[in-house]
Amino acid sequence: MLYVLTSARNTSVRPFQALSLTRATMADSRVSAVSVYRNLEAENGLCNQTDGSSNKTNQEKQKHSLHLSRRRKIMKKKRKYLKVKLESSLDIHVVNNAEILHGINDCAKKDPMGSRAKRKINSKRVRKIKRMKLKSKKFEALSNDVPTNCSTVKSTTAFKRTFPTKPFESKDARPWTGPSLSILLRDLRHIQNSKERSAKLFEWLIAPVAPKKFFSDIWEKTPALIRRHNSNYYKGFFSSEDFDRILREDHVNFGVNLDVTSYFDGEKETHTPTGRALPVVVWDFYKNGCSLRLMNPQAFSGTVWNILSILQESFGSMVGANIYLTPPGNQGFAPHYDDIEAFVIQLEGKKCWRVYDPRSNEEVLPGIPSRNFTQQEMGTPIMDTVLEAGDMLYFPRGFIHQANCLPEMYSLHITLSTYQRNTWGDLLHKLFPGALDLAIEDDVEFREGLPLDYLDYMGVQNSEREDDPRRESFNKKVYNLMRKLLKYAPIDAAVDQKAKDFIHDCLPPVLTKEELACTVYSAPARWRDGGPRNVVLQIRGSTRIRMLRSNIARLCGENGSILLYYTIENSRDYHKEEEKCIEIDPELADGVELLLCSYPQYIKVDSLPAGSLDDKISLAAALYEKGLLMTEYPLLPKRD
Repeated sequence: MLYVLTSARNTSVRPFQALSLTRATMADSRVSAVSVYRNLEAENGLCNQTDGSSNKTNQEKQKHSLHLSRRRKIMKKKRKYLKVKLESSLDIHVVNNAEILHGINDCAKKDPMGSRAKRKINSKRVRKIKRMKLKSKKFEALSNDVPTNCSTVKSTTAFKRTFPTKPFESKDARPWTGPSLSILLRDLRHIQNSKERSAKLFEWLIAPVAPKKFFSDIWEKTPALIRRHNSNYYKGFFSSEDFDRILREDHVNFGVNLDVTSYFDGEKETHTPTGRALPVVVWDFYKNGCSLRLMNPQAFSGTVWNILSILQESFGSMVGANIYLTPPGNQGFAPHYDDIEAFVIQLEGKKCWRVYDPRSNEEVLPGIPSRNFTQQEMGTPIMDTVLEAGDMLYFPRGFIHQANCLPEMYSLHITLSTYQRNTWGDLLHKLFPGALDLAIEDDVEFREGLPLDYLDYMGVQNSEREDDPRRESFNKKVYNLMRKLLKYAPIDAAVDQKAKDFIHDCLPPVLTKEELACTVYSAPARWRDGGPRNVVLQIRGSTRIRMLRSNIARLCGENGSILLYYTIENSRDYHKEEEKCIEIDPELADGVELLLCSYPQYIKVDSLPAGSLDDKISLAAALYEKGLLMTEYPLLPKRD
C-alpha cells in the first residue's frame, strides 16, 4: 500500500416566570435564598384564579402578533435578494450587494415606470446578469460586505428550506421495558467487535426507534422525542448522588469542570468563582436558584466514560457529554443553537423544552454555535414538551432550544454531543491546501506570474468594467486553474488528517477484565529478591494478536515519515495530553495495516507482511508494549 506523504407532546404548562433575582445580588458568589425567592404558592394561586376565556383570548392575540412579526421579518429578508427568473434551472449565487439590490427593489416599488436614469441602471444590471448566465453558473459577491455563504437557490424560486420541520415523536403509550443499563453493559463485554458493541449500545439508547429509521428520517433533519413512560430506563447512567459524591471526593474546579449559571429577565449570567468547587459553595448556589453544569463527567464517572468510549466507535467522531442539574422553577441558559448533534437524556425529575426551527438556510447545520437570543427573537416553537425521567430528546445542530424546570420539580439530565466539525466542508479544509501545494510543485502554470496590470481591471472597484476583455480572459484563466486543481486533490491524505484529529479527540478505551488479561497492563513483571522478575514475555511466531479497538490507531504519512497515531494514552479530559504517535519503519507499515484492516480477527505473528520472523516479532512486541494490541490468550513470562 502506498502512503501519500503530505505536509413531541405539546403541553399547556405555563412558562415559569422569572424569580425576583437581580444582577446585583447574583454578582455576589453567595446570596441569601430569602432574598431570591418569591412566595411560589401564592403566585401559583393567583395564576389558577385567572379567567380561562381571557387567557385563551390573550393567547390568540399573542399568537397572531407573533405571526405578523414573523411575516415582517421574512419580508425584510426577502428584500435582500434579487429575484431573477431565468429560463433554465441553473444553480446561482444570488448577489445581495446592498447598494445595487436594494436600489433596484426601491425603484420598482416607489416608481414602477422609473426615471430615465433608473431605467438605465436597471437595464444595465439585467444585461450583466444575462451575460453572467452564459459565462458561469455562479455569481461572485461584489464586495467584502457581502457574506461569503450566500444561499444557493434555484433561479425560478425564492428562499426555500430543504429540511422537514415536523418533529418526530414516538407514539407508543405503553411503558418501554428494555434491558437495564447494567445488564446491557455486562452483555456488551462479550461482543468482540467494538463497532458491533457500539451499534448495540446506540440501539438501546434510542429504542424503540430503529437505528435505520433514525439515520434515514431523523438524523441531521428534524428533532425527535422518544417517550418511554419508564423512569428507570436510564437508571445507573448518572444520578444526583453521583454528582454529590464527585464534589466531595474529586477535585472539581470552577470554570474548568463546573459552571454555575442563571437566566432571569431574559439574560443569562455566569456566577463562577475560581478554585475548587467545594460542596458547601456549590449547593448554596443551587439553593439560590442557579443551574449547575458538569462539563466533563467522563473524567469523574466510569460509567459515563465507558458509554462515551463505546459510542465514539459508531460515529467516527468524538462523543462528549455535559450534565445539567437545575433547581425547581429555574432556567440556566438563554435560547441558542449548537454546532453538535445533541441527545438529551432525562435522568431525574422533569424539564420543559422548547425547540425552534433554524431561522434561515445559513443556520441549518451550522459550523459554530450561536450567540444567546432574546425571548423577543423567538417565534413559535415546533416542539413544546416536558421531558420526564427515561425520555430522550434529539435535535440537530442549528435548532434553537431552551429549557426550564417546572415549579414543583428539579431536573437532572445529560446531553451527549457528537459530529462537531465533521462535515464535507471540514474535509475540504484539509483537502485544498494540500492540493494547491501539490499543483504548485508539479505544474508550472500555477507558478506563472500574474499579469502586470491585473490590478487595473480586477477587484470589486473594477467590477463594473464588464466590457473589458481583459476581465473575461483573467476569469477564464482562474476557472481553468481551478479545474486543473481537482486532479491534484489528495483525498485519502485529507481523510487521514481528519482521522488524526479524531484519534486525538477520542477517549481512551475502557478495557474489560478479559481484555486486560491479554494486554501489557496485566504483565506479571515484579521486583523480587533484589531484582526484576518476569519481565520478558513470550511472543512467538504462532502467537495470535489483534488491535484492541477498531479505531484505536491510524496510519498517516507526514513529512516523509509514516506515523501511527493512537488513543490508548489519551486523557479523559479533552486534549489534556498532546497527540500520541510512534514512527513506523516503511518496511513494517504493511504489517501494521494488516492488523488495522483485519480487526476483529486474530492474526498470527508469522503471517504479518513485515520482513523476517524477527522483524515480525519485533513489530508485534512494540505494539504490544504500547498497549495497542492484545493476544488471544494471556502471555506467559520466560523463566528468569
